[in-house]
Amino acid sequence: MKDLGDVHYLLGLQITRTGITLTITQTRYLLSLLHKFGLAGAKPVANPIASGTSLSATNDTLLSDPMPFRQLMGSLQYLTLTRPGISYAVHHVCQYMHAPREPYLIAVK
Repeated sequence: MKDLGDVHYLLGLQITRTGITLTITQTRYLLSLLHKFGLAGAKPVANPIASGTSLSATNDTLLSDPMPFRQLMGSLQYLTLTRPGISYAVHHVCQYMHAPREPYLIAVK
């Protein structure tokens, strides 16, 4: 085994040590997600999901290729490690991953 020193970036987590305190963030991971899914110019919102938002499992047409939607949702689930404020919104939309539809993708964006 070899000591490589302090860890700075591991599995999408930025780890910063100051004295005896460790700070874990996912800022770099989040920025890479925004670029990967073409959302770099998106405007931030205070509330990730509007109250009273209801998504239906039967209305609207299915996405022609559900893979990008599922990749985005999996990435957002991993992001909830350090951003618990988006947990409810992410898991609410994840209920429909088996048959993703256009309104779900809009809700995620």
